[in-house]
Amino acid sequence: MTYHQTYKLTKEDEDLYVRELLVRRFQFSSRLLRKLKVEGGIFLNGRPVRFRHKGRAGDVLQVRFPEESSYFEPEDIPLAVVYEDEDLLVVDKQPGLVIHPTKNYQSGTLANALAHRMRLDGANYKIRFVNRLDRDTSGLVMIAKNAHCQKHISDQMERNEVKKYYTAIVHGQPERDSGTIDLPVAKDPEHAARRKVMPEGLPSLTHYRVLERFCVQDGVLPGYALLELQLVTGRTHQIRVHLTHIGLPIVGDELYGPLYGYEAGEDRMNRQALHAGGLVLAQPTSGQAIRLCTGLPDDMNACLEALRNDCSQRP
Repeated sequence: MTYHQTYKLTKEDEDLYVRELLVRRFQFSSRLLRKLKVEGGIFLNGRPVRFRHKGRAGDVLQVRFPEESSYFEPEDIPLAVVYEDEDLLVVDKQPGLVIHPTKNYQSGTLANALAHRMRLDGANYKIRFVNRLDRDTSGLVMIAKNAHCQKHISDQMERNEVKKYYTAIVHGQPERDSGTIDLPVAKDPEHAARRKVMPEGLPSLTHYRVLERFCVQDGVLPGYALLELQLVTGRTHQIRVHLTHIGLPIVGDELYGPLYGYEAGEDRMNRQALHAGGLVLAQPTSGQAIRLCTGLPDDMNACLEALRNDCSQRP
């Protein structure tokens, strides 16, 4: 029998009931505990055990999560796996890929790609996206394999313990080499798809640092810049809205670029130059730090190379 979680009891655990052990050692939620109780997913040394049971030092507490599954049509779509363990899968999503099927995108999504991979691997778990990226934003997406993992990482995010790093190429150049954008974001009442900095919006915090500046002058705003950004809160379009608001629209952003006259298809890239390249979080079961980093996709590297070449040719 395969167990999803195991824990070897110590002397100090002997006075604790199994239920208390599950809460203290695994941080299980009350909802998950109820499911485990109903479905009999708790074992001690391989034998089913009740919550009111106490073990001894050296005993092994084992957990089998209730079986769950998602149904998405499997599709053979390239998938770049960056990290995987019993609880968590992290992939580097390519630009142009929607996270899951919607009314406008009923196939060809990341969920369909994951379903194909699960079929090939003989795996079966419910696909739970812990974070989401816009269709044209590339980078790291976390998929929880069980409810405990999803809640644990979501709780970390609520406490701002998950560090999320992005890289963006923007029009214009910041006055300072680093800074913080602390401005509330809300739905734009004049545009159904956009968000906007508004006093009544939700608190939103973004840190930025300039990695490189480009002297090219070919648009409304002077020059370009390569930025590293740390997303503290996670509002819809937060980075795109914050950068647009301070006069640094992201290259290729067809939704916010037109506010500065950069129309879709007429910019240096055909999608927003935004990549979610870095993650730091705690593994839900062990508590050990997971640090992940991915390089920029080809289209952003090509854009940077073109900007460097244009700068070098400037008289």
